[in-house]
Amino acid sequence: MDDKQKMEVVILTGLSGAGKTNAGDWFEDAGYYCVDNLPPILIDNFLELAKTSRKKIDRAAFIVDVRGGAFFDDLRGCIIRLRADEQIDCSVLFIEASASTLVKRFSETRRSHPLAKGSTTRAVIQQERERLSEIRAMADHIIDTTGMKVSELKEEIGKVFSSGAASFVINVMSFGYKHGIPDEADLVFDMRFIPNPYYVASLKKLSGNNKKVASFVLRQDITKAYITDMLALLEKLIPAYVKEGKYHLNIAFGCTGGRHRSVAMANEMTRLLRERGYRLTLEHRDL
Repeated sequence: MDDKQKMEVVILTGLSGAGKTNAGDWFEDAGYYCVDNLPPILIDNFLELAKTSRKKIDRAAFIVDVRGGAFFDDLRGCIIRLRADEQIDCSVLFIEASASTLVKRFSETRRSHPLAKGSTTRAVIQQERERLSEIRAMADHIIDTTGMKVSELKEEIGKVFSSGAASFVINVMSFGYKHGIPDEADLVFDMRFIPNPYYVASLKKLSGNNKKVASFVLRQDITKAYITDMLALLEKLIPAYVKEGKYHLNIAFGCTGGRHRSVAMANEMTRLLRERGYRLTLEHRDL
């Protein structure tokens, strides 16, 4: 099996308080299926299920650390198995920080260290560091978050794991204005300027998924001009969104009822953007 067919698996581990949760947020935003605190021995089972699932999972990230207690000791063997699997591209990301930084963070958040019975001390952190030393030696990437802001941590992870526009997801939706504008939409395009198939007797009861309705909507001169201008706009905006660290863009196409014009346009724009290499999802909210 070649690299293009491999499932990408990231083992995210490291010192408590170093920023694994924030790192996990980056992977989730970037489209990885994220699982926190799963016993390492169960990771193999999860991946086997993922391979046979109807909903294809091609990228997964597992946050594994000393919270797992005795289960954590299985992580080394798990990594070895994953790296030997020809269907999996496994990498290990280790997050750490200085002892003084970690003591300060636990003090500020008033959270307890997983290995501490009381307050978090340098001795507790050193104990965890020693327990993790073998896993750290296996890491493909190590990030020290001492003095880092959350945004800087995510930027560092992006340099290692992000492939820019290839990780960017465009979520396309059609909707009807009479049912309300989607709250999650970043960009909303109003399709009510296009002649309405609702008033064509043979098209009224059909939807924008029907070829006749789609042809009616897309053959209009105003529609053709609009699509050309919209593609030009999006191809300028998307690289800017990627540069700013945004991992998805929600685009909504609306018409009166959400059945004809918006559906046809959402389908067409999804097709055109997919041809240009973007990753997309499509939903017809009010159909």
